Amino acid sequence: MTTIYDVIRRPLVTEKSSYQSSKLGQYSFEVVENATRTMVRDAIETMFDVKVERVNIINVSAKRGRRARSRRLMVRKPGYKKAIVTLVEGQTLEIFGGVQ
Repeated sequence: MTTIYDVIRRPLVTEKSSYQSSKLGQYSFEVVENATRTMVRDAIETMFDVKVERVNIINVSAKRGRRARSRRLMVRKPGYKKAIVTLVEGQTLEIFGGVQ
C-alpha cells in the first residue's frame, strides 16, 4: 500500500502545462500506476495545502523511436500515468511559480 507521499512522482513541466497553470489553474503530475482520482486529490491537498476542484487521469502510452542504422522500431520511453489537477479559482501552487 502506498502512502499519500508516494502517489505523486514528479511535476510535468512542458509548454502546454505552463499555459494550463498560468491561464486555467491546472497542474500536471506524473503519478504511480495504481493511483486513483481520490488518492491524487488527497495527496495534493495534503502536501500543498490547497483545495482541489477536479482531477483528470490519463494513461500516456510509450513513445517509439527509430534506430538510425537498421531503421527498426524500438521503444525508447516507457508509458506512465498523468494526473491533471484543477484547483479552486484563486489558488496556485508555488512549485510552478517560476514557470509563469
